[in-house]
Amino acid sequence: MSERATREETVDVVWSGSWVAERLGVALEGDGELRELLGLALRRNPKRAHLLVSNVLGKHVPQRPSVVHGAGFELGERVRALLGAQEARRAVVLGYAETATGLGHAVADGLRDAPYLHSTRRPVAGVEQAGGFEESHSHATSHLLLPEDRDLLASGGTGADASVLVLVDDEFSTGNTVLNTIRALHALHPRERYVIVALVDMRSAGDRDRLTVFAAEIGARVDLVTRSTGTVSLPDGVLERGQALVAAQEAEQAKQAEQAGRAAHAAHAGRAAHAGRAEGSAGAVEDAASAPVTRVDLDWPAGVPDGGRHGFTPAHRAALEAALPAMADRIAAELGGAAGPAPRRVLVLGFEELMYAPLRLGTALEATLGADAEVRYSTTTRSPVLAVDDPGYAIRTRLVFPAHDDPADGPGDRYAYNVAGAGFDAVVAVVDSTADTPELHAPDGLLARLAEHTGHVLLAVLPSYVPATAAPTGVPGTPTPAPERQEPAVLPEPLRGPDFSSYAPEDVGWLLQDLSDTELEAPTEEREEAIQSGGAHYAESLPVEYQPSAEYQALFTAALETSAARIARAVGTVTETVLAERGPRPVLVSLARAGTPVGVLMRRWAQHRHGLDLPHYAISIVRGRGIDATALRWLAAHHDPADVVFVDGWTGKGAITRELAAAIEEFENSGGPAGFDPEISVLADPGGCVRTYGTREDFLIPSACLNSTVSGLISRTVLRADLVGPDDFHGGKFYRELADSDVSGLFLDTVAARFDEVAGQVETAAKELLAADRAPTWEGWAAVERISEEYGIHDVNLVKPGVGETTRVLLRRVPWKILAKRGAGADLEHIRLLAEQRGVPVEEVDDLPYSCVGLIHPRFTRGATGADGKAVQGA
Repeated sequence: MSERATREETVDVVWSGSWVAERLGVALEGDGELRELLGLALRRNPKRAHLLVSNVLGKHVPQRPSVVHGAGFELGERVRALLGAQEARRAVVLGYAETATGLGHAVADGLRDAPYLHSTRRPVAGVEQAGGFEESHSHATSHLLLPEDRDLLASGGTGADASVLVLVDDEFSTGNTVLNTIRALHALHPRERYVIVALVDMRSAGDRDRLTVFAAEIGARVDLVTRSTGTVSLPDGVLERGQALVAAQEAEQAKQAEQAGRAAHAAHAGRAAHAGRAEGSAGAVEDAASAPVTRVDLDWPAGVPDGGRHGFTPAHRAALEAALPAMADRIAAELGGAAGPAPRRVLVLGFEELMYAPLRLGTALEATLGADAEVRYSTTTRSPVLAVDDPGYAIRTRLVFPAHDDPADGPGDRYAYNVAGAGFDAVVAVVDSTADTPELHAPDGLLARLAEHTGHVLLAVLPSYVPATAAPTGVPGTPTPAPERQEPAVLPEPLRGPDFSSYAPEDVGWLLQDLSDTELEAPTEEREEAIQSGGAHYAESLPVEYQPSAEYQALFTAALETSAARIARAVGTVTETVLAERGPRPVLVSLARAGTPVGVLMRRWAQHRHGLDLPHYAISIVRGRGIDATALRWLAAHHDPADVVFVDGWTGKGAITRELAAAIEEFENSGGPAGFDPEISVLADPGGCVRTYGTREDFLIPSACLNSTVSGLISRTVLRADLVGPDDFHGGKFYRELADSDVSGLFLDTVAARFDEVAGQVETAAKELLAADRAPTWEGWAAVERISEEYGIHDVNLVKPGVGETTRVLLRRVPWKILAKRGAGADLEHIRLLAEQRGVPVEEVDDLPYSCVGLIHPRFTRGATGADGKAVQGA
């Protein structure tokens, strides 16, 4: 079918995006076909307010099945022409769940000989994960790859190298999802060529440049095949305004539903309450009795998967094509049976990721019924979208019903759009056997919702395909009992800037979950008292972010300029030591957040001096609770644990050094992957606690002067049971609102600008260190024990040695006094200023191995934390 032919079903007098455009100022600009392909709607999503609604995808807008399949098939033919027949036979097609599973399958059809796999959000017991990635703006972000043939992505199941990976999504909006995918899969199966396929390319110029740079970085060719091209212009504040508009519309619809319910006759009150869940249409509530539901036996071909979740081969395609006409005949027979006259208008409704099989049943039904009936196709979805009954809005009505496939992320609402009030005489609901549950048939389930808006409901159930390797009997579809102990079904993906942190995405991947919308802060004294009163852990809350005065900010800037060369020298020295002892391609894993700026600088040194592109991640470790085990599992799944080098900013008395060693031992003893080296590499080691360091001087590292504003605008990490589950990353917040005060980039750029200047000194220092005895002396620990007793504290955990730790005491805690090494100069100017602002005495002392020491005393801070991170009871 030609592209022109598909337009007849999408042209409308009123553009279905005008309602959103007029109210929010969203502008859709592009080639002449763009507005025929796309409308606009609003969704309840904290990351993106608008939704591009495709008229040819078959997800939200019912469309002729032949139009939907033809749109994907033609894109596949274009890819085949781009690659040539020989290369097309060596390609593998990967589609994205849930929206593009059917589109990707149709593209694979157009390529003819290519195997197909789509990502999934449904874990399958016993099926090993072959990879995964994140879709940052999506309602549900994590994607799993679960091919039955573990070599499918590498070889297409042929045993030879697959030359091209074809990635298919419905829209190419920013490119983040595709970049995340290629980044993850290229690390597992590097290849020379990728083809990205989408119905529409809506990227900005900056996003296009980012893809070009990325392709050059990995040394691969990346081609784009799209049907239409354009841009979406979003005015400032559109997210907040969109959320407010959604809230106002939902409140008005709830009010109208309540009024309609009160006006209904008592005999219809219960039923009207159910039908009121069809939102957006004034005529959604019907008085007629619900339609009958009939189960139709399709006789699905044995051995053919119900979709591409575990892979779909050309042999599967041939078997399905042969069986389609007979299955369509069975549906047609049921439609024209005893339920009444043959329907004129029929909807084939797929189910979330199950898009392709219902789509092909729809194309076959079109051919069977011919001109006597009008067949449309769409699917249910997880995505919550506002419905507005207006010709200029893409989602006119929505049906709401509970999930019916026991989803891994728990129960929740699901949706069918533009079905209520659309005048369908019959609906053929197609689900897999996993989703044929009591919830599907419940009084408020999908079948009951459909029955309120059509004359006849047919239910077609496909056998859920389970790879033979996962089924104990070796029979596809056999359920697999869960083993006693399982790894989590999907490991979350790292967060990256600019969506999380102000660092560039290549600088660091944060192995954290985003808690930016959670209120966790409290004033310092109030927080200390709360910890004390309940014995709570310090990591369960956050201190209010310190906002520096102009005077303090000037001190930071001056300190940075003064110490930049010294920091650059230490960065170079520790990096060269790591490369010499842990090379050639170590994986840098910084301890968030103090270690993260150091990790970024080490990565930049390796790139600047050696052309190395080292992976860098940030991980959470919490005193008294250990390291993030989920993050360690993620690292082990993506890298050799032996290559991981843990990075921190500085050492104090060595508490985190000991904590990490104990945590790694506990992780391995509990069955976690082995091979991680618990040694920490630091910029400065004044405490004599580690072997790998840039210097053992205790000098001012300006990144210790500030909190999030020098650490990518990321908070200290959070570990709280009600927010962090056993398979979640620890939490963190992105303080976007502090962007005007952010000096993270300034710090990195100022230090990196001195790399060439100190290169000779680094070479000398690194050679000396590699030849020296670098065994930890624990000199700092001895000094801390002495100070604890001399000052009557009797708890080493309330003694915070070194410039960095003393700064933290003054910024986050309620300090007692500061000990300053007599004669210490500029390195302590910010310490003296902070102490003066907080009314804390500074005592000059001799015989101190550190430049300064911060003291916390239980008499003054009853909430001060001890070795286990919990409150220390005051004396």
